[in-house]
Amino acid sequence: MKVAVSIPDDVFARADELAERLGVSRSELYRRALDSMLEATRAQTITERLDEVYAENASSAPGLERVQAEIYEQDEEW
Repeated sequence: MKVAVSIPDDVFARADELAERLGVSRSELYRRALDSMLEATRAQTITERLDEVYAENASSAPGLERVQAEIYEQDEEW
């Protein structure tokens, strides 16, 4: 699919230089960059949701924070 986007001239020039250094087309560079950003955002969303789930469950488990603190305070070598 072809898409037209507007980007600042300096970003365009730097992207062109990078594509040339990497030996890829401009389209491939933009595809990789967008894919990378989408994956990073997906991972962040998953992490945020897991944090929410654990926060909800932690509040319903009395003493959980105390037990976790005791585990982390143990002086063990791995």
